[in-house]
Amino acid sequence: MCTPLLSVLTVIRSAVLIQNWYRFRMARIEMRRRYSLSIFQSIEYADEQDQLQLSNFFTFMLDHCTPTDAGKDKNQKFEKKIDVPDSYYGPRLSFPLTINDANALLHAFKSEQLLHARYVLQLLYETRRVLKEMPNITRISTSYSKEITVCGDLHGNLDDLLLIFYKNGLPSEQNPYIFNGDFVDRGKNSMEILIILFAFLLIYPNNLHLNRGNHEDYIMNLRYGFTKEVSRKYKDHGDQILCLLQDVFSWLPLATIINNKILILHGGISDTTDLDFLNALERNKVKDHIHMGVILFCEALQQQQMSFAHVGEPFQEDQTSRHGLEKRETTILDILWSDPRSQRGCTPNKSRGGGCYFGPDVTAKLLKKYNLKMLIRSHEFKPEGYDISHNGKVITIFSASNYYEEGSNRGAYIKLNPELIPRFVQYQVSEHTQRVGTIESSALKSLREQIYAYKPELTSAFAQYDLNGTGRISVHDWAAAMESVLQLGLPWRMLRSQLVQMTPDGEVDFMSCFYDLKISQPVKEVQPALVETLCRYRKDLELIFNIIDKDHSGLISLEEFRHTWKLFTSHLGIDVTDESLGKLVLSIDYNKDGYIDFNEFLEAFHVVHRLERKANS
Repeated sequence: MCTPLLSVLTVIRSAVLIQNWYRFRMARIEMRRRYSLSIFQSIEYADEQDQLQLSNFFTFMLDHCTPTDAGKDKNQKFEKKIDVPDSYYGPRLSFPLTINDANALLHAFKSEQLLHARYVLQLLYETRRVLKEMPNITRISTSYSKEITVCGDLHGNLDDLLLIFYKNGLPSEQNPYIFNGDFVDRGKNSMEILIILFAFLLIYPNNLHLNRGNHEDYIMNLRYGFTKEVSRKYKDHGDQILCLLQDVFSWLPLATIINNKILILHGGISDTTDLDFLNALERNKVKDHIHMGVILFCEALQQQQMSFAHVGEPFQEDQTSRHGLEKRETTILDILWSDPRSQRGCTPNKSRGGGCYFGPDVTAKLLKKYNLKMLIRSHEFKPEGYDISHNGKVITIFSASNYYEEGSNRGAYIKLNPELIPRFVQYQVSEHTQRVGTIESSALKSLREQIYAYKPELTSAFAQYDLNGTGRISVHDWAAAMESVLQLGLPWRMLRSQLVQMTPDGEVDFMSCFYDLKISQPVKEVQPALVETLCRYRKDLELIFNIIDKDHSGLISLEEFRHTWKLFTSHLGIDVTDESLGKLVLSIDYNKDGYIDFNEFLEAFHVVHRLERKANS
């Protein structure tokens, strides 16, 4: 009689063990997924912070290195002279557009066809004309339709937009849409997304609504890929298209309000957000990055002055501080760059370098002031495509799936019914299931590159804890040094096993975090510190080069490079001798013709990982 009972107990114990093992394994996988996504997001924000901190330098470059006679009126005359050859088999648009034109565009882009430059320019002129007639804050109602669809960041992912239309239907009078900014950059089909959205805007100007995002900006496009995409796809007419797009972006509305109850804008709000003021300002005159460097410089100056102030002395705010700047610029900056946080109050957004963190009290105050029910915003990666915060008063919607890596996240959109109750629809454009190992590997690769770029600062930070020069420090000290230099807010103790080697007595061999990394093509006779500096600022140099290289030849003269690098290092306070710069310039003129092939130059300062070297050898 006991034998069957023992068998049952054995089976139960086995089942419990298997269940516990499975739960532990799934918890480990989820932990790896979360810290991998945290790495990606921290590095993304650090890169944006670098971009904003250098914005005044980039603005200086634009003012002094771009032609001043490229007027917008000339584009209109230029466009009419563009012939469409008989060999062109893509869509041929005629204005005003119809739904047949939109369908032709969708079909062409699914087949990876390009719209001819003549039609692109015509479309942009018509779009600008329509946008100029729109208010800063668009007010719409659900009384004419059963539901309204709200989409977040797309970032050049055309497959996501096509999937949304497949699942949810095309825009129409009965199926209105709001697209909440960041249509471009990062992905490879930003131009196609803009063309589709602008076409539907012209066909249904009262049923498709566009808000401006922080990436609808010329300098952001130079850094994050859209400028390069347009130049590659439209070699002969890219300059005209980009010039016109810059103006179109400046005319995009800044926010949308549904039924006087739901506010939709790209980033967020601050404790000084004034919707009446926002609706009244001249939005096309606000280039949100032009004043960014000044704002950040003044904030840094304020903090520096506070640190040197005598104890007990009240700090006197400088007249050029952030609060003393024009309200127009700070208002735009806040709505495009801010992020919600669970902590109360409103504090500077140090992760991104612009905008603010706003708490639930700031949200509640604004909603009460304007008799609103909810804030819908985008701007922020979310693993599930959406997030609800501030006691249900703030919704973040993010529509770009596979944002960091294939399988990294879902995209989502919101359906709002006449009662304004949100329903979330998730999706993922992928043939594969989510592979945590691949995502983790890619995240760690990006993090190691960041570590190498800050090798001098990290080495110095480690040395402060290694008083006896042993090359070893405690895990606690290693984690503190990593965070003090990189400031990424990552769980360094958890990441330790992936980044450094341990000694038998449980200490960290801190130089081991650099063992598997090197510059792909070491430049002889050039200071290692200069090489590492170039590695760190590769993206900034690429942006500057795109400004200088007006004819998109891929070449700049040695003297142009030398002069630009001097300006750049002077702006950053980097000490580089003329001798070391001279050696660098000569060493990268590979064929000695007095010009630098900048793509080769950037590749020369690419961080190579040990596994990459093995694969390529």
